[in-house]
Amino acid sequence: MTGEDAVPGRLRVAVAAPLSAELRAFVRTLEPRVDLVIDHSLLPPMRWPADFAGDPHWRRTPEQQRAYDAAIDSADALYGIPDIDPAALARAVRANPRLRWVHTMAAGGGGQVRAAGLTDEELRRVAFTTSAGVHGRPLAEFAAFGVLAGAKNLPRLHRQQRDRQWSGRWTMGQVSRQTVLVLGLGGIGAAVAASLHALGATVVGTSRRNVEVPGVSTVIHPDRITEVAPTVDAVVNTLPGTDATEHLLGKRFFDALRPGATLVNVGRGTVVDEGALVHALDSGRVGFAALDVFETEPLPADSPLWTHDRVLVSPHTAALDAAEDRRIAELFAANATRLLDGHELLNRVNTVEFY
Repeated sequence: MTGEDAVPGRLRVAVAAPLSAELRAFVRTLEPRVDLVIDHSLLPPMRWPADFAGDPHWRRTPEQQRAYDAAIDSADALYGIPDIDPAALARAVRANPRLRWVHTMAAGGGGQVRAAGLTDEELRRVAFTTSAGVHGRPLAEFAAFGVLAGAKNLPRLHRQQRDRQWSGRWTMGQVSRQTVLVLGLGGIGAAVAASLHALGATVVGTSRRNVEVPGVSTVIHPDRITEVAPTVDAVVNTLPGTDATEHLLGKRFFDALRPGATLVNVGRGTVVDEGALVHALDSGRVGFAALDVFETEPLPADSPLWTHDRVLVSPHTAALDAAEDRRIAELFAANATRLLDGHELLNRVNTVEFY
């Protein structure tokens, strides 16, 4: 396969992540100039929709690995990072000088590209794109669920039900009278803002650019989040994991937060300093946290977040949706058309900050 010559006007794509026959036909219908190279026997079986890592116990034989690498090295573009492994990505970039483009399955694929340790020349030669945006609606629903759960005091309801305690009545929070800070106004953040606005919340968003986003009443620079923290009832993080966002939500922010505020994280776990969060939960500064992502995944068994009665742990599953595979394939096909026609790619990774 490594001897395949490039065909002018066509794009040879090695499928490095599971892609069903139906979706392969879908991609070819959307962009007939794409030639897909795939052998499903060389890919780990999926356990659920969008399970691009596949069965962790599955292994290739040495012969299969050679065939897999040969297919990767024959392509102009990759559908997925090989084995979702930064080291395998680095090998592919260095072994294949004709490689022009790699599409990552994750919305936060920039972190995987950074971990590959590619040189500046390699980062200029190969374009990297992410699947940002395809997860917007599912994550917006989880964010709205988290904000609602905090407003309605889900931990207290759960505790009283468990203890069969019929307490006196109390006034529940109303999202329609709350102010919610949404960190990041990209595809996911914009969808979160729209959902919360539809519930009647006042939405404050963060951006380093001067942007207008439907449903967002005020846009502030991320440097100002501690300044506005005392005025918000809930915080939703949608930011990627970068050097600039690491532990953005730390002790200083939590100390400034309005007591009893809700925290929802659907971005990257590294944005939240989990040690500081535990202290904020213990003190009541954070009244409830709905977390889909964590600093270390899987969440270590000894993490106090597992047993904290004000925390809802979701195992990085909020974005999964039966239609996700199809939406990623559609985005890939659109970018294949752009690449072939010489246009700017959608969701291109910033190779300085890697988001």
